[in-house]
Amino acid sequence: MQTAVQRPPAHIALPDAGPLAVALNDISISFAVPGRPVFKAVAPTSLHVREGEFVSIVGPTGCGKSTLLNATAGLLRPAGGTVTVFGERLEGLNAKAGYLFQQDALMPWKTALDNVAIALEVGGTRREEARAQAKEWLRKVGLARFVDRYPHELSGGQRKRVGLAQVLVRGPKILLMDEPFGPLDAQTRQIMGTLLLNLWAQDRKAVMFVTHDLEEAIALSDRVVIMSAGPEARIIGDFPIDLARPRDTADIRLDPRFHELYRDIWNQLKAEVVKTYGEETP
Repeated sequence: MQTAVQRPPAHIALPDAGPLAVALNDISISFAVPGRPVFKAVAPTSLHVREGEFVSIVGPTGCGKSTLLNATAGLLRPAGGTVTVFGERLEGLNAKAGYLFQQDALMPWKTALDNVAIALEVGGTRREEARAQAKEWLRKVGLARFVDRYPHELSGGQRKRVGLAQVLVRGPKILLMDEPFGPLDAQTRQIMGTLLLNLWAQDRKAVMFVTHDLEEAIALSDRVVIMSAGPEARIIGDFPIDLARPRDTADIRLDPRFHELYRDIWNQLKAEVVKTYGEETP
């Protein structure tokens, strides 16, 4: 059972009850598998993300976390329920969202500058203007000296920074992130997390962030939601994260409240993880 979260102290700034950026209303998602019964990945479930809110989604492997992001992006159509974006029902691709995947989406034959600029050029921005904006975003992510490097000349963390600039240069109102820092080592993940929060604080986009790392979820988020084990997964927990901002993702882990939140969330998440491992045991 979810543990009640204490009322946050006055100096903690949680998001106001502003307009909804994303509303997943009783959506269910199924996949047709040839020669087999329809696979019901997500049972009817709802998730609302307000404008300026950072929400992380955690759950066991295969529970449908990425599936919720894909439905929000318009990459798949729910079997039931509705997806609305800033009050309008989503039809087709979500033009207001930027999507950062776990794997790099960089073109190996293009420099960091051109990889970021092309995100604007495909939308009709003149090359000179696109490159100017790309250069500014590479500066913001700490890569001003690496604009002419090719992906193979960059570290994993640097490639992730290029990917982040590639998404943010388009100015999306919603940021969808599917384990974007998963392949990185622990130290680089914390550095990338703090960079992400610093950039996010400038205009407070709505963020839906999928991760297997509960510590990362707590360090970054305003809320952490838990999905049950699949199939027919659903959201079973919703925890506000009442930690002060701005945050350093390394330092915040030393806060006693961080450990309280971790314990409370893990107590519910652990049961779902155990279910998954139980099913995989011969």
